[in-house]
Amino acid sequence: MRDTVLLAARRTPVGIAGHAFRALTAADLAAAVVTDVAGRVAHLGPIDDVILGNCLGPGGDVARVAALQAGLGHGVPGVTVDRQCGSGLDAVGQAVSRVRAGDADLVLAGGVESASTAPWRSWPPDGDGPPTRYTRAPFTPAGTPDPDMGPAADHLARTLGITRARQDEYAARSHRLAAGADFSDEIVPVGGETRDRRIRPGLTVERLARLPAAFGEGGTATAGNSCGISDGAAVLAVTTRDRAEGPCLLVRSWAVAGGDPALPGLAAAPAVDAALRRAGCVAADLEAVELTEAFASVALAVIDRVGLDPDRVCSDGGAIALGHPWGASGALLLVRLAARMARGEGSGLGMAACAVGGGQGVAMVVERISA
Repeated sequence: MRDTVLLAARRTPVGIAGHAFRALTAADLAAAVVTDVAGRVAHLGPIDDVILGNCLGPGGDVARVAALQAGLGHGVPGVTVDRQCGSGLDAVGQAVSRVRAGDADLVLAGGVESASTAPWRSWPPDGDGPPTRYTRAPFTPAGTPDPDMGPAADHLARTLGITRARQDEYAARSHRLAAGADFSDEIVPVGGETRDRRIRPGLTVERLARLPAAFGEGGTATAGNSCGISDGAAVLAVTTRDRAEGPCLLVRSWAVAGGDPALPGLAAAPAVDAALRRAGCVAADLEAVELTEAFASVALAVIDRVGLDPDRVCSDGGAIALGHPWGASGALLLVRLAARMARGEGSGLGMAACAVGGGQGVAMVVERISA
C-alpha cells in the first residue's frame, strides 16, 4: 500500500442558492475548480480519473462532463459519487484507496452542488392521478425511520439534551470566526464572485435567540443555527507521497459507518471512531478538525460523543456561516483543513468528518508533512 497525499486543495466561493451562481450548473462550478487544480499539478503527469460527489445534479455523470468542460481531454474519465452530504469526502476517500492500491497515480477528487439549477423531479402518476413532486429520494426503505434533516436535528437535540441556547452560541461562534477569516488563498473566483456570501458578521446570540423554530413548534433548530442551502465546488489532487513536492496532507486513514436512521446527525461519530482507530490515534491527538455544521445540534452532538476539543473544531467557522453545498461539503472540509494546517495550525494531525442523511458517517484523518 502506497503512502497517499492530498495537495492543491481549492474551492469556489460558497454561494447562496438562487443568488450569485443561480445561472451556473454543477458542471460549470466543478469545471472551474478542476481547471485550477489540474494546472497546479500538471507537472506530476497525466490525470488518471476525476471523481466528484454530487447529490441533486442532473445526472449524466457530472464528473465526466466537468472534466471535459475543464479541457482535460477525451482520455480523462470521470465518475460521480452519491453519499448525500458525505459525497465529496467519500469521493476523495475513493481516490485515496485507488492510489494507495496502485490502480491510479493521480486523481482529481472532490464534490459539487448547484442547488440553484438542480432539476425538479416527480414520481410517476399512480393510476390516473398526477405526478407527485419529491424534493429528495428516500434514504431508507418504506416503513423505517426516514426523517427530513430539520426535524431530525430537533429530535437529536431533544434526545441528547442539547439546548437552544447552546446551539445559538455555537452558531454565533461560526459566523464570528468566519467573518474574521481570510479564505482568499483557497478560493477560485467563479462568475465574478471572489468571496463567500452567507457570512453575517453581526449575528449575535441575542439576535439568534429571537428567531422562531424552523421545523415545528417546540423545535430548537432555526434559520440562524442551521446551514443555508448553497452552491459550490471543492477539488483536491490525490497522488503518491513520492510524487508530491512541498507541504501536503498525508492520508492516515478514512472510514465510513452506519448509524440509526432516526438520528442521522450522530452517525459521524462511529465513522470518526473507526478512522481514529485505523490511524492509530485518539481524539485528543487531533489539532485541527472540520465538521459539516449542517445544524448546530449535529456538530455539538459529534463533539460531545467523540470527545473533541471544541476550540479545535471549525476554527474559521463552518457551514452554518459559509453554507452547505451538499455534494461539495465533504471536500470543502478538506480544503479548509488543508488551509488551516498549511498556516501552522494543527501541524500534526487533522480530521474531516460529516454526518449523512439516512444514518451514515464519513471521516478522514490526515497528517501535515513536507514531501
